[in-house]
Amino acid sequence: MILHRCFAWGGATNPHVVDAPLWFPRVFQGDGRHDNPDTYGCLYLADRPLACIAEQLAAFRGQRLMPSMLLRRGLSLALADIELSDDATLVDLDDPRTLQRERLRPSRVATRDRSVTQPQALELYKRRPDAAGLRWWSRWEALWANVTLFDRAAPALRL
Repeated sequence: MILHRCFAWGGATNPHVVDAPLWFPRVFQGDGRHDNPDTYGCLYLADRPLACIAEQLAAFRGQRLMPSMLLRRGLSLALADIELSDDATLVDLDDPRTLQRERLRPSRVATRDRSVTQPQALELYKRRPDAAGLRWWSRWEALWANVTLFDRAAPALRL
């Protein structure tokens, strides 16, 4: 499966070093939808380039695009295509059977309240050691899929 990541790029050619496409930025995590940096690092990706770009730039809706909006921590945003091994398992939070099995409600998956989504992700991480990550719908367009990959998925990734 090809996924896409919009991220702060440090210019490295090695994809696994700090600020590179396959680097899990755990040190900067804590505010994201599924962040639990005391337990795991994660990457946020999407099933199409537009979706991950929209996630990065949505905060600037209605504003004139300025060069500074394309920076994170002083680094330029970049777009990477990342291949997740076909045998990797994602917990699909857009599948009613998964929601029923995991005893989750769509409204609690979709909420922007991190005090709800972060504990959910942590519980799924612990209960599903086979899972590379979580799949859920974008808040900007429900037909777009977002993916959170846990750092244990690193061996299943390549550029």
